[in-house]
Amino acid sequence: QVELVESGGGSAQAGDSLRLSCVVSGRTFRTYTMAWFRQGPGKEREFVAYISWSGTSTSYADPVKGRFTISRDNAKNTVYLQANSLKPEDTGVYYCAIHRRAYMSSPSPYDYDYWGQGTQVTVSS
Repeated sequence: QVELVESGGGSAQAGDSLRLSCVVSGRTFRTYTMAWFRQGPGKEREFVAYISWSGTSTSYADPVKGRFTISRDNAKNTVYLQANSLKPEDTGVYYCAIHRRAYMSSPSPYDYDYWGQGTQVTVSS
């Protein structure tokens, strides 16, 4: 059974940093693209970033480019999201997800079949 467990969320002031982590079990982690999505209050779930299976390719949503960095440690089955220069509009529940197909990448949530439980990030001004 595939399981994703996030950690690292919390409350922050605008301009602060947080690092989110997601540990994956039950799938050959090193062959799958991983992604982070978020859902703000009253908003639909949106793409934040993905990283390819090897870590050599990344993609970011425009609102987080230059502020967030996605990375992975295949030896630890863990993906990270370093969120710097946080803004109040970054507030939401952050989810990690694993792509449904090995060696494929996509920003669409429909291409990810297992998700973590979510971790809350709250940024105040």
